[in-house]
Amino acid sequence: MPPSRQPLPWPWIVLVVLAAALYLLGLNSPYAPTNGDEMVYIHIARMTAESGHWLPLQSELIGTRNTKPPLLIWQAVFASDWGQHWSLFALRLPSIVYTFATTALLAFFTHRISGKVRTACLAAALYLLYFSTFRYGRVYLTSAPETFWLALPMWWVLWLRSRGDSASADGRTPLGWPTYTLFGVAMGLGAAYKSFALVAPTAAAVWCAVLLTEPATRWRGVMRTTLGVTWSALIGIGIFALWFVLDPDPAAVWQEFVVAENAGKMSGGQGYWQAALFGAYPMWTQLLAYPANGGLLALVVLGFCWVAVSKAFQKTTYAQLAPAQWVLLAWLVVWLVVFTIPSQRSERYLIPAMPALAITMALAWERIAKAWFWATLLITVPALVMLARIAWVMGDMGITSTPELAMTLIAACAGLAGATAGFTYHSWVRNATLVACLAVYATFSLMVAPLSSSQADYSPAVQSQMQGQRVAVPNGFTGQYERFHFVLPGARITPYDAEGRNTGALYPEMASAERLNYLLVHFDAVVWLQDRLDQSEPSCVPPCQLLGSRWHVKSRHKGGEVTLNNLWYPQEWLFRHEWLVVKTAH
Repeated sequence: MPPSRQPLPWPWIVLVVLAAALYLLGLNSPYAPTNGDEMVYIHIARMTAESGHWLPLQSELIGTRNTKPPLLIWQAVFASDWGQHWSLFALRLPSIVYTFATTALLAFFTHRISGKVRTACLAAALYLLYFSTFRYGRVYLTSAPETFWLALPMWWVLWLRSRGDSASADGRTPLGWPTYTLFGVAMGLGAAYKSFALVAPTAAAVWCAVLLTEPATRWRGVMRTTLGVTWSALIGIGIFALWFVLDPDPAAVWQEFVVAENAGKMSGGQGYWQAALFGAYPMWTQLLAYPANGGLLALVVLGFCWVAVSKAFQKTTYAQLAPAQWVLLAWLVVWLVVFTIPSQRSERYLIPAMPALAITMALAWERIAKAWFWATLLITVPALVMLARIAWVMGDMGITSTPELAMTLIAACAGLAGATAGFTYHSWVRNATLVACLAVYATFSLMVAPLSSSQADYSPAVQSQMQGQRVAVPNGFTGQYERFHFVLPGARITPYDAEGRNTGALYPEMASAERLNYLLVHFDAVVWLQDRLDQSEPSCVPPCQLLGSRWHVKSRHKGGEVTLNNLWYPQEWLFRHEWLVVKTAH
């Protein structure tokens, strides 16, 4: 009698589906977790689309026109149909497609290695719950495309090794020149999204993965693998170099991208080793890159790293690793080592290796000590309580409707129930940690949803009135004024520095009331932020006319604005009014 098939682990499948659905929730929201520079590159994409030409890239921001390769910009141009459907949802949707494709691939290979659907679902859930994925895998300024493309060579090596194709009878690797050529194409497409520098860790990881999994490495095999990987790297760099060939201004590309954006990260005012040991980006911080990318799961990732390092002292453990596991190990270690070398180090550089981390963590899940999970739950509980408190205050302030508040509180309570179960039933703590992390993301997304709805924006009549008008808008960080092109479509936007820190930022030396009046003289309308908590209307009223109001969420606070005494009262430090005012007609 044939063995009966194992039933599908439906709770795990539901967990993955919920995590994936969470990526679509609030995709159009300006409050989605993202990089602060997202609006800079949305600005470049909009300007390029308006130019009607693929190249050169366009920007009004000095020194930013060529700081990212064109494929990222072209993706936005294509997704928005040359700006005809200009929305955050359209710009971010391709990132979701890439992230889901990577998730599907890592789930497939986890199942192939482990033979268990539950483990495959666990790997997919871990990858989607890493904060690096949630932050950079669903917004426009994304790491999802290069993660997908640069992983393809590793997936192919993993496919060969997981089915036992280590080498043929004569010791020759099954990776032929056509395969290495396709590897090069994948490297080139990944580099064309971010940087030619990414070819180095990708090629090095492939080289190590192939040689570490050969049953008997000979010099001939080493040379063949080295030549093949070198060929792949040359093709990848060659594809990236097409930018210089196609761009009408290659000198600007060289200066802004190669010299300023990339070479600048390999140098500094201090000596290399002094900066590496005592500078702003010391080497030791990069050792924590994988836990940092884990976000809420940082302690669990740290627990996995402890398991991996402790096993390193047991030679028999690593000697027993399967070829597929060696591929994953090479993937993780090579990326970590390579990006410890530059003088500027960041955990974001290791995001393309996070799929390998998700798989290896899923395979070692039961060997991670429970203490790491309990510690994680101790972090998620206050996070859920604080998010629920902010949502409650938003309800009191009239920002959130009763059904919206109820949904947010349900998500928070589900996370708190999961955390309680993890502390009560010790065997549930690992699964409860995933539920609690998912609940934190869901609570946050539901909490900010009312701020992102069409009802929270200026009315269609006001938006229509502002089309073609010169509007001065606040800009607290480089390029952030670009968000007003979504808020007031068709308006002619000019930024002023809301915090008075930038040189030439439209009269920052003036007192607040005087500055507002001065801006109203020189512009058709002004978007003004509430100066004081006790202020109920702009200081220019009644000589000016208030057209509309929105809620503004403060993201940058001065010292002393948030304290233990007022932490429980977010209405005092988190929310302010944003007013749209115009001159009163005489």
